[in-house]
Amino acid sequence: MFETFLFYAFAAILLVAGVRVITARNPVHSALFLVLSFFTAAALWLLLRAEFLAIALVLVYVGAVMVLFLFVVMMLDINVERLREGFWRNLPLALAVGAIMMFEMVAILGRQYFAEARPPEPGPGYSNTKALGMLLYTDYAYAFEIAAVILLVAIIAAIALTLRQRKDARRQNPSEQAKVRRADRVELLPMRAEKDE
Repeated sequence: MFETFLFYAFAAILLVAGVRVITARNPVHSALFLVLSFFTAAALWLLLRAEFLAIALVLVYVGAVMVLFLFVVMMLDINVERLREGFWRNLPLALAVGAIMMFEMVAILGRQYFAEARPPEPGPGYSNTKALGMLLYTDYAYAFEIAAVILLVAIIAAIALTLRQRKDARRQNPSEQAKVRRADRVELLPMRAEKDE
């Protein structure tokens, strides 16, 4: 009973945080709501007894990806008003994609209610970490490597976006600094000696 109450409480927080991710006016606030949704999703993983996935969600997404995302959002200086101009124009497509995703989630999660036979409960020596590792590195090895390459490309693109030339930023050119001569940097000026009166 208490576990069911916790599930619905965390699910409600996750839904509210997910809605606020896409409706918040400030991109930084959206990122913080995304952090909240990751934490509540990790709590749901814990309720499902998938401890490794919950800790990986917090460490990888909250600890690394969200920090990178926040840095990119803060450094890009996004014009929020210009981004909102096409909101209503793209709303039908967004609703259609959301409906398809909702249908897929109901079809996957509702399978246990519609199916005639349920899978057996795992034994006492079962480790979900070992089972996940076996699946990732045997059956889904290529998909896992493709996902890693896509994440690498995304990180490189984020770095390239933040390193664009800005007029108000000062930059150093190491090759110009290495070519400098002493005469270009130091100038000796003759000065008369001062006498004490």
